[in-house]
Amino acid sequence: MNGPLSRKLNMGLVGGGQGSFIGKVHSIAGVLDNRASLVAGALSSNPERAKDSASVYDIKPERAYGSYQEMISKELALPVGQRIDFVSIATPNHTHFEIAKSFAEAGINVICDKPMTFDLAQAEELVKVVEKSNVVFALTHNYTGYPLVRQAREMILSGELGEINAIRAFYIQGWLRTRLEVSGQKQAGWRTDPAKSGASGCFGDIATHAYNLARYMTGLLPMQISCHLKVFEAGRALDDYGTAVIRFQNGALGTVTASQISHGRENDLFIEVDGTKGSLEWHQEEPNKMWVRTNGQPHRLFTRDPNAPFMGDMAKASCRLPSGHPEAFLEAFANIYNATYDDIIRKLNGEKFAGKNTLYPNVYDGVDGMNFITRCVSSSTENGNWVNLNNSACRS
Repeated sequence: MNGPLSRKLNMGLVGGGQGSFIGKVHSIAGVLDNRASLVAGALSSNPERAKDSASVYDIKPERAYGSYQEMISKELALPVGQRIDFVSIATPNHTHFEIAKSFAEAGINVICDKPMTFDLAQAEELVKVVEKSNVVFALTHNYTGYPLVRQAREMILSGELGEINAIRAFYIQGWLRTRLEVSGQKQAGWRTDPAKSGASGCFGDIATHAYNLARYMTGLLPMQISCHLKVFEAGRALDDYGTAVIRFQNGALGTVTASQISHGRENDLFIEVDGTKGSLEWHQEEPNKMWVRTNGQPHRLFTRDPNAPFMGDMAKASCRLPSGHPEAFLEAFANIYNATYDDIIRKLNGEKFAGKNTLYPNVYDGVDGMNFITRCVSSSTENGNWVNLNNSACRS
């Protein structure tokens, strides 16, 4: 990166009030490598709760705002260098669009939790806003930040596995085996509510991660999709299980399976990729190991080791610890932030930044994810009929 900034970036946070899981994750990831400071926040839709939550993040009272609109107005009144350089959005799905749109239109860079918007129409509009305002926009599909995921990406895109024939991506959970949402549990409540979660439950929440991982690792463009979504817990409004088959442009077949009703499963995201020269397998719950296999040869176990000659430059740069020490979720999140910071600093220095085909998931990946959800719901409604995917929504 050219022209390093002589100061830390100033971070703002929307959402993440008292009791929030994902808000705390964003705050930790954002400052993990000492490249940014969390200086401002609109931490809740309730103004009193928003200001009361500020002390949790060491945000000064004068920069603890009662709304994101107030945050934009008062931050823009500060001199450049003191105002926030970017905002992180850690709120429920249905609020992402208006918040992200408002900050982008104000010229403030955005890091947004996934899914990017409530529906595809909002996602397509947000792309136009981001392009017009020329802000840096990142989407925290954080699993792309794991070192061995980036190692897999390098190996696949360099042709080490040959032509990719098949992808099997899974995200299996069990926490919604019963109707937890009726007990008042906040996370279950909004995730199963169509007014807040959108057209899909399980698939919108976690299958998008599996799909994004397949797209990120392989770079393959999808062509058609056939999907079956199912509600197994009677009375639930949105799907809690589903499977999709994807036809890719190169002739490969992919499957995405997601469940939130499988007993004993926690955050079991895993992926298998088959190529003509070899295959690989990676599990998020054991992220520092990856199997690579070739017929007639011993199976190779890749471990997260920044000093190993088999590790690519991108994967090495994504490591903070020597081999053998657990390095996982928060660090992967921070890798998304770090890659985004590089582009924010380029922008602040008046330099060009990519916008597309970035190391971090971007606004176009957000549209891709919403397109995936929309077409899956459409296909499932039509009893699994093949539905064309709009490739203009995909990372090119």
